[in-house]
Amino acid sequence: MPATDFDTERTYDEDRFSTQPVFQSDRMKVVLGYFEPGQFIPVHAPGSDVAICVRAGTGVVREGETEHVVGPDDVVVIEADVDRGIQADDDGRLEALLTTSPPPTDAEHAPVREGLRRGVFDP
Repeated sequence: MPATDFDTERTYDEDRFSTQPVFQSDRMKVVLGYFEPGQFIPVHAPGSDVAICVRAGTGVVREGETEHVVGPDDVVVIEADVDRGIQADDDGRLEALLTTSPPPTDAEHAPVREGLRRGVFDP
């Protein structure tokens, strides 16, 4: 079983959010997410459930039409096929553990790539 921590894996990218893989199988994917101020994972609706556990910083998690203001120790769980995205506040970094089950497909992440290309949270 993999073991690591946020401090060991921490990497930030000035252009877009950064993820560090922790574990992946056919049934589950676990990554550590690092967001500079204002960075985001664009809204998309893959066929997987996701649990987002915020470790540090503040931001917003979109769940359908609802926006959850999140901070350290908050957990948001979103069911499959529901729009979701995460964005760090403009005034600080955000770190979160993201667990998806099953792992989303490359095709399901096309809206993420498009949103990042266009620089929009809600493509």
